Amino acid sequence: MKKLISLLLALLMVVSLSGCGGSSDSSTDGGEAAVGGGTLVIYSPNTEALCDVAYAFGEQYGIDVQVQSLGTGEALEKIVAETENPQADVLYGGVNYANAYKYADYFEQYTAAGDDKLPEAYQNTNGVATHYCLDGSAALLINIDRYTELGLNVDDFKGYADLLQPELQGAGMIAMGDPAKSSSAWAELTNMLAVMGNEPYDDAAWAWVESFIGQLGGIIDSSSAIWKGVVAGEYVVGVSYEDPCVKLLVDGADNVKLVYPEEGAVWLPAGAAIIKNAQNMDNAKLFMDWLVSDEGQAEIAKTTARPVNTAVSNTTDKMTPFADINVTYEDMALCGDNKSAWQEKWTALYTAAHPE
Repeated sequence: MKKLISLLLALLMVVSLSGCGGSSDSSTDGGEAAVGGGTLVIYSPNTEALCDVAYAFGEQYGIDVQVQSLGTGEALEKIVAETENPQADVLYGGVNYANAYKYADYFEQYTAAGDDKLPEAYQNTNGVATHYCLDGSAALLINIDRYTELGLNVDDFKGYADLLQPELQGAGMIAMGDPAKSSSAWAELTNMLAVMGNEPYDDAAWAWVESFIGQLGGIIDSSSAIWKGVVAGEYVVGVSYEDPCVKLLVDGADNVKLVYPEEGAVWLPAGAAIIKNAQNMDNAKLFMDWLVSDEGQAEIAKTTARPVNTAVSNTTDKMTPFADINVTYEDMALCGDNKSAWQEKWTALYTAAHPE
């Protein structure tokens, strides 16, 4: 009888253990997370098209993906406030160099499987940021009709130097955001500083920026108001970024031209990160792996953002190939370390040029 009871207890223990094996901890790098099912909650400042990429991931693995669209600043504030009880698993977008270091304590250390296959400049070097697409920070959008009305030939517009034409000075001419407040405008400023001096980020570059500030008739508060304003004819030239400008072309806008500065154009890697102590840790890690996988990069290639794996081409013919652009690379560490100081310098230069 005792032998029978012992046998029954052993069988019960086997069944009990097998029933608890549905989720693995998977704390190591390299994509060892369990595959599929469950939920993934995402905070994201991304475009609708890039959010659709996350939903495609969910469909592939049978995961209930829930995306909450938030600005980067708002998302980071929530992540900090929710430290003791995380309400999201992933910040998808907004994890640039500076944020990855400033908020490193709020993110999980994880390197996605396949990260080592990406171009070296875009790999995860801080253990936090998984880069999935490239944001073109130097996109000059021109309203062809308004530019022509100024007596200028749009085909002659080649880059930053042309922004200093006297015809483009004043209100309603050049639309630019505030680098002290806007992440896209900050990226545009650092792109200018990288290519408009004798050396990157030198005094000559700042002298050019000062001249450019003198051209401006004002600062635009909303990034979307810049490219929307150019296509509507409110501004002649918009200093914008690639994704929404290409989207205009894809959607059929024929009154605008997109110019990549001949002096050099930077593409910055957009990053995602796992929130520390995420409730759906396995799915968060699986999402990081998938973003840099062939399948994930192919989904991103369907949008107007460029895949971080530069061997993967976008599906739209409205996007200029890298081979036809003077691509340059930013010193992300230097820009991150000097962000506050350079933002203050921009503000001081702008205030001096526009005291009212």
